[in-house]
Amino acid sequence: MAKLKLGPIADDKPVEITLELPASLHRDLVAYAAILGREGGQGVGDPLRLIVPMLERFVASDRGFAKARREPHRAVGD
Repeated sequence: MAKLKLGPIADDKPVEITLELPASLHRDLVAYAAILGREGGQGVGDPLRLIVPMLERFVASDRGFAKARREPHRAVGD
């Protein structure tokens, strides 16, 4: 069984956006959705639904971002 970073996808009401992806990234999303469906027993359907949870996970796990967010805002040039 693969150890994927992404877990079950919440069934939230989608918000429509327009986004261009490189074809190779789209193929990776399709493959990831297929593996997630196989491993987790949850069909994703549209692989583009993976983008938001992946971005949320990325932002939540970015230690540099978290540290910068906690630091008081500094003026440019300080």
